[in-house]
Amino acid sequence: MFTEAENRYYYDGDDLGAVYMGNKTVFKVWSPYASAASVLLYRRCRDERPFRRLPMKKSRKGVWEKVANGDMEGVYYTYEIVMDDVPVETIDIYAKAAGVNGIMGMVIDTARLNPKGWGDYRLPEMKSPTDAVVYELHVRDFSIDESGNFVYKGRFLAFTEKGLVNAAGDKVGIDHLKELGVTHVQLQPVFDFQTVDESDYHRPQFNWGYDPLNFNVPEGSYSTNPFSGHKRVEEFKKMVHALHKAGIRVIMDVVYNHTYATADSPFNKTFPKYYYRLCGPNNEYFSNGSGCGNEIATERKMVRKFIIDSLCYWAKEYLIDGFRFDLMGLYDIETLNLAEQKLKSINPEIILYGEGWTGGGSALPDGMRAMKLNARHTPGYGFFSDDFRDTVKGNNFENSSKGYVNGAIGNEEYVKEVMCGRVPHPQLPNLDKYSWAVSPCQTVNYVEVHDNLTLWDKLCCTNPTDSTEVRCRMDKMAAAMVMLSQGIALIQAGQEFLRSKPLPGGAFDHNSYCSPDVVNSLKWGRKSEFKHIFEYYKGLIEFRKAHSALRMSTTEEVGRNMRYFDKLPQRVVGFGLYGDCDLEEIAVFFNPSPYGVKLFAFGEYDVYIDGDRAGNVPLYKVEGDYELKGYSTLVMGKKKE
Repeated sequence: MFTEAENRYYYDGDDLGAVYMGNKTVFKVWSPYASAASVLLYRRCRDERPFRRLPMKKSRKGVWEKVANGDMEGVYYTYEIVMDDVPVETIDIYAKAAGVNGIMGMVIDTARLNPKGWGDYRLPEMKSPTDAVVYELHVRDFSIDESGNFVYKGRFLAFTEKGLVNAAGDKVGIDHLKELGVTHVQLQPVFDFQTVDESDYHRPQFNWGYDPLNFNVPEGSYSTNPFSGHKRVEEFKKMVHALHKAGIRVIMDVVYNHTYATADSPFNKTFPKYYYRLCGPNNEYFSNGSGCGNEIATERKMVRKFIIDSLCYWAKEYLIDGFRFDLMGLYDIETLNLAEQKLKSINPEIILYGEGWTGGGSALPDGMRAMKLNARHTPGYGFFSDDFRDTVKGNNFENSSKGYVNGAIGNEEYVKEVMCGRVPHPQLPNLDKYSWAVSPCQTVNYVEVHDNLTLWDKLCCTNPTDSTEVRCRMDKMAAAMVMLSQGIALIQAGQEFLRSKPLPGGAFDHNSYCSPDVVNSLKWGRKSEFKHIFEYYKGLIEFRKAHSALRMSTTEEVGRNMRYFDKLPQRVVGFGLYGDCDLEEIAVFFNPSPYGVKLFAFGEYDVYIDGDRAGNVPLYKVEGDYELKGYSTLVMGKKKE
């Protein structure tokens, strides 16, 4: 349908949008089938009528262009595009700033908004994606609850607040993140999304943000003044700057696979139907592999260009350190590989991963999809391991389904397969056939994210008659499995103090995308209530970061340096790790049964992690027989001679 546009009108310039040059601004919009186009200028973002209309001229490759003389910084603008004699007004899809609710773009000099010392720091070295310990976090959740004592509740600037404590005197906010030891914060969508009314931003409103509107503009409801196109840019940069100064990298959760609106979206107003996949006998319907009414046609040349341009813009302008792709199975493989090349030329340490599935049937052919099963074709990307998640805690979509830590019987072989990063392993012949990862760098291991039940709520559903103490031990073991596995480790914010999303009547919220703050917010008092859980997670992270054997980056390394022990008691899984920089051997055991089991240590070992405590300082020594308690992890290390 768009073959002519693809071949004849592909534009490879890097100057689409409003390019501010001080004494002039150049506006360019790509709309090859339009019969006319104009730039409409507004003094304020809620003005009903423009103060000036600038007709544009069609230049090469379907691009409409207008040079506006004078300093236009801070002026709001839209495009009026005429298609089939019908004029339609829309925001610029390449807009870098916007007014309230993202209706108008704004001409902006972003460099003027850089915080003092922007980029003037050294982040901790990252040799491999497996060095990452990722913390998934929603901006509003982080600071909206009264227990956090934030000034900038629900805002980007909450990340700049230091010295905050909860009622018990424990650290909260960015000081908590530093104390915990995570390497990356993965922010749920922070681009401009549609369903929160920014004009009424003081009224409690919540959405996860998977409803995109403007892909290159920070979300206004997280700024202190969404009516100002400058504030959201300035304050977003201050957030990134504060995290970087704390030694924490920033990953953006991006949703280029669909838009919230379809027929009246900025994409569709700019060039009807081009940006979306179509289906039906005459391509009359929008394909809906996202489950949200449409899906972006990533394989089309100018759509691919838009996505790559946008990713590179965030990486360069905002110093973003990585991207998590929502429903990555809706992206075509070629687009992602080209994006990786561009992004790693900007930042060789950038980290890229996503969901290796779709939200429904897609018009994109199976062989072109960036699915888990096609992971070998995108070796620079990681994939969420739902295999790991479901093996450890049970089926994610069945509340009562149990996994390894909470009562499932007979899944020890599955545990071995996921603990090695789902890569082929000489002791696991089935993985030669069923492995989808080509290296542990492709495996993102987790037991809890924003979707579905939190880990703690899942344990409450699967083990309602067990005591809180027993469920806490299960939680600790699940966390230990994440941190002691090969691959990229990821936890959700609050998991380290048993985050819960209870509903009236005793149920739990498994899909809190628009639930109120009382459900979604981080309850900072729980850090003190479950301090032993926090300390355990902190210790696990400390141990993982200290030992390279837990962060191998190739399949060959894993096969050579990870050996599973045999002849262990029923339900116990154990393995040795070798080739570590500091320890000659690391021995790991999991016992998910309620009963203690006897192990035998060949030689003297230091114990770093058991069922109660974790860290990188030895807790005690063992030699010979050792009683491994029920619902416990054991990590022993033998020092090099």
